[in-house]
Amino acid sequence: MAKRNWKKVTANSLRHAMELCLEHARERKNLSVDRVADLMGLPNKWTLYKWLENGRMPSVLIRPFEYACGITLMTRYLATSGGQLVIDIPAGKRADVSDINALHSSFSDAMGLLIKFYDGQSEADETLGALTRLMGGIAWHRENVNKSLTPELELFGGSDE
Repeated sequence: MAKRNWKKVTANSLRHAMELCLEHARERKNLSVDRVADLMGLPNKWTLYKWLENGRMPSVLIRPFEYACGITLMTRYLATSGGQLVIDIPAGKRADVSDINALHSSFSDAMGLLIKFYDGQSEADETLGALTRLMGGIAWHRENVNKSLTPELELFGGSDE
């Protein structure tokens, strides 16, 4: 079985986001539900299972849950369901060829799915996810370029004075 590309995963509901977070914890960090609950400070795993069953979790525990799982799918779902675009904060590092190539690949994927969607060959959720990833990638590069304007950030290697 091929490994899942977690950068391309988007949730279609809050419950789905919770399930994907736990899958990520199991696949990438080798954490069981018991261990995730322990890292969140919960008394037992059954509380986490109850939240997973009904798709509800106290909002103050979303960040500890995502931190324990190592991925922010619930936060991303909540923001995108509210019509917001979420991007990772740029580190202010110079983009290399692989970053530009990944953006171009994301553009190609999104346009291919958009064409398939209008031909009735692709699902709306999959197409929306690809378009959201593309917009996030472009916004990340925009912010990275914008950060190069701030004098305290040596994005492109400043002189050592």
